[in-house]
Amino acid sequence: QVQLVESGGGLVQPGGSLRLSCAASGIIFSAYDMGWYRQAPGKQRELVAVIRRGGNTNYVDFVKGRFTISRDNAKNAVYLEMNSLKPEDTAVYYCNARHYLYRGNDYWGQGTQVTVSS
Repeated sequence: QVQLVESGGGLVQPGGSLRLSCAASGIIFSAYDMGWYRQAPGKQRELVAVIRRGGNTNYVDFVKGRFTISRDNAKNAVYLEMNSLKPEDTAVYYCNARHYLYRGNDYWGQGTQVTVSS
């Protein structure tokens, strides 16, 4: 059974930082591209960052220079370091795992809430 479990969300003031974690089980982690997505109220889920199985990363423009995605294949974990947080970063953040070859093998976590507010 595949499980992706996010943690690390919470309430933070503008300009603050949070580190999200996603622990994966039930998959061969090193064969998966890992991503972070987010969904704000009333909006569609959107990509934030992705890290390929080989370590290459991609970020959407609105987080470049502020967020950093990383992975630890030994721990089956992916992280999202978020700095200089803005109120518009408020959303539920989801972890995603997609097999590098069999793209239909696509899994999601339950999400973790990030709220940026003073």
